[in-house]
Amino acid sequence: MLTGCRNIPVTSISLINRRLWTRKSFKSLPALCSVRSSLPSPTHSHFITTRQTLVPLHPPVNVFSTRGLCHSAHCTGLMELNEVLQVLEQLAPLSLAESWDNVGLLVEPSKSRPVRTILLTNDLTAAVMEEAEAASCDLIISYHPPLFRPIKRLVQKDWKQRLAIRAVEAGIAVFSPHTSWDSVKGGVNDWLVGGLGSGQVSVLSQALGGASHCHKLEFMVRSTEELNTVMEELKACDGGTTLQHSASRPDNSGIHVSITCSDSALTSSVQILLRHNTPSQSFSILKLEKPPLPGHGQGRLSVLDEPVTVATAIQKMKSHLGMSHLRLALGSGQTMESSLYTVAVCAGSGASVLNGVKADLYITGEMSHHEVLDAVAKGTSVILSDHSNSERGFLTVFRERLAVRLPDGVTVMVSKADRDPLEVV
Repeated sequence: MLTGCRNIPVTSISLINRRLWTRKSFKSLPALCSVRSSLPSPTHSHFITTRQTLVPLHPPVNVFSTRGLCHSAHCTGLMELNEVLQVLEQLAPLSLAESWDNVGLLVEPSKSRPVRTILLTNDLTAAVMEEAEAASCDLIISYHPPLFRPIKRLVQKDWKQRLAIRAVEAGIAVFSPHTSWDSVKGGVNDWLVGGLGSGQVSVLSQALGGASHCHKLEFMVRSTEELNTVMEELKACDGGTTLQHSASRPDNSGIHVSITCSDSALTSSVQILLRHNTPSQSFSILKLEKPPLPGHGQGRLSVLDEPVTVATAIQKMKSHLGMSHLRLALGSGQTMESSLYTVAVCAGSGASVLNGVKADLYITGEMSHHEVLDAVAKGTSVILSDHSNSERGFLTVFRERLAVRLPDGVTVMVSKADRDPLEVV
C-alpha cells in the first residue's frame, strides 16, 4: 500500500466507545469529541471566528477476535453473497480504506447463488483464477484489487480485463479489502510488526472517523419569533436534509442557537444569517474535524518489550514471513550485533508512511534505492521482503478469523498458486 500521514490539531479529546454486535451488522454509539483552537478573527463588523471541533461518529470496531458471529438458523448450511459481504465489513470496515483505493465488491455475478467456497489470495492472477475455477469457487477475496483504474471496455488483450471476464462467465464474485485490512486494528500491519515480538504498538498514520456535517454555526436571536423565521429560511435553503439545530433558554442577551450543516450549505446559511440583524452581529463558525479512530490507521511503530539484535530480527522475520531470504541495509553505525529497540513497519510499499519516522529498523515490502539510502544515512536499518511477501502471510490468519464466522457448509481456502512475481535465483 501507499499512503501519506495525517496530522490533526488536538487540544482535548474525549472518546466514548460502546459497541453492539449482531451477526449481520454492528452499531456503535457515537464518540463524543471536542477540539477547539481559536484563530484570529478577520476585521469585519459582524465578528466571525473559526474554531475546530471534532464531531460525533460511528467508529469501526476491533472485530479481530476468535469468537464466531453466526447465530442464524442456517449456520450449518450456506450463506448468500450479501451475507458474506456483511461479515467482511464487520471484520474490516471499508471506510478504513484510503481514499485513492478501489475496495469492496468488484465483480458481482448476475445470478445469485449460495456461497460454498471462498478463495483467499494476495493477487488475482491467471494461475489463481484457474485454481478458483477448478475448486468451483463462488467468491475470490483478492487483497490487491484486480480492477483499480477506470475501465472503458472489457477486451481480451488486457490481462486484468481477461480475469474479470472469466470471473463473470464463471459466476465468481470478486472482493478486495486492500488498505482496509492494512488500517484496521489487528490487521496486516499489526500482524507484520508482531513478527519481532511484543511491544508498545502505535499507529503511524492515524485513521479518521467519518462525519455527515462539516460546520457548526452558533448565533443569537432576540425572540422565539425571530428564531422560527431564521430556521425556516435555513431549512428552505438546505432542503431540510442536513440541517440540525438546538437552542438554549433565553437570557438577557437573547436565545443562543447552534446549527450544524454540510459544506455545500455553509455559504447559503451564512448569507441568511447576515440578512438578520441580531444573528449577523453574533454568529461564529466552527470547523468540524473528523476524530481519530484509536488503533486504526496505516503503518505501526513498536517499542519492543525485549530488544533484539539485527541478526535476530532477520531470523525472526524470515520465520514470520516464511522466507529463506530477505534484503538488508544496515543503518549507519549499526552492525549485525547492534541492538534494536524500536521498529516501524508498513506492509507493501511503505516508504511514504515510514518516511521521517524515528526507529532503529524499518520493515516493509519495497522501497526505492534512494529511500533506502536516506534511511541508512539516518542510522536506520531496513529489511525488505518484496511487496506481496510482506502481506501474504496474513491470509492464513484471516482465513481462521473468517471461517469461524461462517456456516460449517462454507469452505475458506488460501490460494496455493498465489506468489510474489519476484524470486531470488
